Amino acid sequence: MKIVADNKIPYLKGALESFAEVVYLPGKETTPDVVKNADAIITRTRTKCNEALLKGSSVKMIATATIGYDHIDTAYCEANNIEWTNAPGCNSWSVAQYIMAALHHLANQRSLELAKMTIGIVGAGNVGSKVAKLCNIIGMKVLMNDPPRMRAEGTDGFVPIETIQQQADIITFHTPLTRSGEDKTFHLFNNDFMLKCKEGLIFINSSRGEVMDTDAVIAGSALGFISEAIIDCWENEPDINRHLLERAFIATPHIAGYSKDGKANGTSMSVQAISRKFNLGIDHWQCENVELPANTTIQIDAKNKSSQQIVAEAVLATYPIWEDSERLKQSPETFENQRGEYPVRREFPVYTVKLQNHESEVGEILKLMGFSISAK
Repeated sequence: MKIVADNKIPYLKGALESFAEVVYLPGKETTPDVVKNADAIITRTRTKCNEALLKGSSVKMIATATIGYDHIDTAYCEANNIEWTNAPGCNSWSVAQYIMAALHHLANQRSLELAKMTIGIVGAGNVGSKVAKLCNIIGMKVLMNDPPRMRAEGTDGFVPIETIQQQADIITFHTPLTRSGEDKTFHLFNNDFMLKCKEGLIFINSSRGEVMDTDAVIAGSALGFISEAIIDCWENEPDINRHLLERAFIATPHIAGYSKDGKANGTSMSVQAISRKFNLGIDHWQCENVELPANTTIQIDAKNKSSQQIVAEAVLATYPIWEDSERLKQSPETFENQRGEYPVRREFPVYTVKLQNHESEVGEILKLMGFSISAK
């Protein structure tokens, strides 16, 4: 048995070697010749798994260690008896952490009171639902739009997109990329969409680059329709638009889901899928030895601080998001390298917050967000 694996997938080495020959390669070096006699591919979004790659190969299974799967030609795979799987929800808490860090950094820099703001969440799947949960915990008004879920589950808990356009101060996108059909998301955020929104919108895209029309975001930023743009996913990655890069309040290289926790989950789900397909007997395999940050204790003196200030201090201690933004703005040509060499980032449950002079209910808020609390 032969497996071709992207060499940037963490914690994978050693998991499958006792069952197969495992060839580790950069995604761009995964060619038709390489996969011709392979039984399975474990991949990321940078490898296009389509007819050009797969025709004439012996591939029976593709596992992508990512939520997204628009890099897989699913119709071709299904027509040619190639099973495929993604890792739904693997990095959803990582993206939710990214949104929390972005909002709190923005609130610090622009003197915003998040609890008095309305956020519209477009796409309420694994990621969007977790973003909604955290926004509710910190007291924001949350509006969710998800047409497929509305059709399947009814309207309770959801609003039409027009309600979000009319009421939301912030709109964040968490949809898959679909280029056709009733729920097409390609260029969902365009000039027409933007002109129906509240002026001074805070726009966030951490879904797929093509969900937004880049020119519309640039124009909206220039004309004041958009007050701040937070961009993690870009059209034409890694050759991203420099004008949008300059205008964005936060600009990051498609790393919102790049916590070590999210990556470990994606790897585990891929290995488990390969095991089930080929009856390897490791259907519950989990990544081990996931790196910890240098310090997992966050000391906060709560005296004379608002709940938002305390939460912001905790969130931004786990993820100083401006560092990622500064790196990309200084060196956009190294977009791919910044993704491939991304530093250790762990999610809220890894951290213990030690509160001093603690008089408010903020400890309960932090617990609900996933932190451990130690009050003095």
